[in-house]
Amino acid sequence: MAKTILVVGGAGYIGSHMTDYLQREGYNPIVLDDLSSGHRDAVLHAEFVEGNILDSQLLDKLFSTYQIHAVMHFASFIQVGESVQHPAKYYQNNVSGTLNLLTAMLKHRVNKFIFSSTAAVYGEPKYTPIDEKHPILPINPYGHSKQMVEQMLEDFSRSYDFNYATLRYFNAAGADPAGKLHERHEPETHLIPLVLQVAAGKREAITLYGQDYPTIDGSCIRDYIHVIDLCSAHLLAMQQLETGVKSCAYNLGTGHGYSVLQLIDTASRVTQKNIPIIYGERRAGDSAILIADPTAAMQELNWQPQYSDLETIIKHAWMEA
Repeated sequence: MAKTILVVGGAGYIGSHMTDYLQREGYNPIVLDDLSSGHRDAVLHAEFVEGNILDSQLLDKLFSTYQIHAVMHFASFIQVGESVQHPAKYYQNNVSGTLNLLTAMLKHRVNKFIFSSTAAVYGEPKYTPIDEKHPILPINPYGHSKQMVEQMLEDFSRSYDFNYATLRYFNAAGADPAGKLHERHEPETHLIPLVLQVAAGKREAITLYGQDYPTIDGSCIRDYIHVIDLCSAHLLAMQQLETGVKSCAYNLGTGHGYSVLQLIDTASRVTQKNIPIIYGERRAGDSAILIADPTAAMQELNWQPQYSDLETIIKHAWMEA
């Protein structure tokens, strides 16, 4: 019988790809999403429940109705700028909502939890590439909210029969290789879809924030990881918990970075479109270089990114731009 996985936030960008991935791997995903930023039509075939993790009665009903094997949690608010303007929104959903979810899991004795975290917990990098031993020093409410959940997970794991995997993403990108799903945040803030909107004629130009960073061409360098490679890491992490591993935390990236100008050049080549650039000032809080050291995930999970060269990422994203 197929194992039932509760995918919280499964109508969003990464969650919808994860739901589809689980189905293709023989699991039975159930999606819980309040559609505040997700899309109902992104849940292709799985059972869908509309609701919020702050609703304790709904969670109790879900865990009572289904024999849930594990929970994958993608239902966080993720915009750094918004978190600075509206921290209460982020603490209520990302922290209080997650505590509500974990409490329901304990009540119903579901003890495997895969958490979508972020490299933002590291704050301003002390060194790069960033490994899991890097100090946890977030610099905005979004990063703080993820750090708080990570601390809760550590405490729960010590005190209860509760096992978790924390997966710290660097720059999630790309889309389903078959073109069934894609990235569509509203408003869109991620660089690759914004660049492709310019290529598609939906936006006049892309703004480059800062040209004087200490990098190969003066623009910021980031580590991009394909959304399907993220999905494979989540499944491998869950399978590791099934072997009796109590808890783990992994950085998910490639260990290689691309500058903003390299990305724009690659997108222009892939799309065969001219992509005009507006040169702007640096943004506060932008680090020159953010690159993951994914060695731990590769060695301990036997995880190997398959789609995360930049050209492939952009090709897959362009199919739905």
